[in-house]
Amino acid sequence: MPTYLDFEKPIEEIQSAIEAAKARADFDAVEVLEKDLEKEVNRTFKNLNDYQKLQLARHPDRPYALDYVRALMHDAQEIHGDRTYRDDPAIICYLGWIDNQKTMLIGEQKGRGTKNKLKRNFGMPHPEGYRKALRAVKLAEKFDIPVLMLIDTPGAYPGIGAEERGQSEAIARNLFELSGVKVPLVSVVIGEGGSGGALAIGVADKLAMMRYSVFSVISPEGCSAILWNDASKVEQATKALKITPDLLKEHGLIDDIIDEPLIGAHRDKEAAAMALKRYYLDSIKELSALSKEELLNRRYNKLISMGSFSEKES
Repeated sequence: MPTYLDFEKPIEEIQSAIEAAKARADFDAVEVLEKDLEKEVNRTFKNLNDYQKLQLARHPDRPYALDYVRALMHDAQEIHGDRTYRDDPAIICYLGWIDNQKTMLIGEQKGRGTKNKLKRNFGMPHPEGYRKALRAVKLAEKFDIPVLMLIDTPGAYPGIGAEERGQSEAIARNLFELSGVKVPLVSVVIGEGGSGGALAIGVADKLAMMRYSVFSVISPEGCSAILWNDASKVEQATKALKITPDLLKEHGLIDDIIDEPLIGAHRDKEAAAMALKRYYLDSIKELSALSKEELLNRRYNKLISMGSFSEKES
């Protein structure tokens, strides 16, 4: 059964009425109710606040990286292990095809259901996960294959074992190495982009966000706890952090916003996957027209421009 958030309850009620009308073959009622549903969807989703967008980014029915792999790739083979410690299931790496474009796809996978959430560590990678991702990128570079990276994590795993195995070094190494990779890199925040866990696969020629995704240095809950020691102020923290796509694009921190279905990727997974595919293929077509030197110079200039500012004389 689909999960409805609090602000989606009116949509749930109309959807239930539609199903009941279909069951009794009252197609006139179905037609009227579907028009009501369209109006309610427009009313609800065109007036979302930042906290509601955060809830959508974390929606349990939202497509995860593996959903996009299955929807977009064919002849795909999974790559396992970092060749140093172990395979981290929180990071997935697939080599395959998206239409006629050979692609290395790397994603953070949260998992569904208790068993899979534990297996995937709730989408929080260990350092070996980031090292696996870098190994996959280097393999793609060797064979001149573009890379698509899908960000969806609350953050890198903060456990003792992860710290012992060099969590911060693994993230920093990825930032350094990805900045110089000689193949096109496209990174997309498909849900929740949290802290260094997102940055580790977020250095790219094109960094985009799905319409209902978030990208932040810290979770709103963490921010609320640190600043106010009050979990009830999470909505205030969400607004203050400016973590939604439109605000981040306005500040030049992302390149594009992918226009997923108005009702959300969790309600129309196929349309969301097609939107992501179009963006990726269009980006690769644009980036492939550049020489290796042009690609690297463009990426360098893009990265050093982030956070730049100028002082005005008073």
